[in-house]
Amino acid sequence: MPNPPISRYPIPELSELPDDIRAAILAVQEKAGFIPNVFLTLAHRPDEFRAFFAYHDAVMYTERLTQAEKEMIIVATSSANNCLYCVVAHGAVLRIRARNPQVADQVATNYRKADISARHKAMLEFALKVSNDAGAIADEDFAALRAHGFDDEAIWDIAGVTAFFGLSNRMANLTAMRPNDEFYGMGR
Repeated sequence: MPNPPISRYPIPELSELPDDIRAAILAVQEKAGFIPNVFLTLAHRPDEFRAFFAYHDAVMYTERLTQAEKEMIIVATSSANNCLYCVVAHGAVLRIRARNPQVADQVATNYRKADISARHKAMLEFALKVSNDAGAIADEDFAALRAHGFDDEAIWDIAGVTAFFGLSNRMANLTAMRPNDEFYGMGR
């Protein structure tokens, strides 16, 4: 049975893409060994591709949270947003970053029961509040995070990762973006 399409929108040929986008995609392919479908799907709109990945890099390459913590946030909130692509793709990255083959499945299913620290459970509780009920964020939420060692800049980062991937989740669902088969076995 052939694989279903990776997106309900047209996927441009690499040769037809602007040079900067083609170069970015080929660099990812060289590093990962394959092209994650998010790159091909978003290449449908070059200006949005550029903006998306510029903001992605801005929120993902800060140093106040570890890469594993950022991936936990993505997996937990993507699960709540029913985003198959992000749960599968970022679940793979979380398994690798955390060096734990079980953590992504646990966080995606029920982070409260996952084998993670109380600090990480508090972080994910806040991230899900940002994702699902941002209007209810209060000083008490900041106090709870500060009690676990997060400062205001780290709290901003939790919210920034959550908000950015809320956009990503919605676009992945809109486009019916299919996770690459490679992600399923990574880090297991």
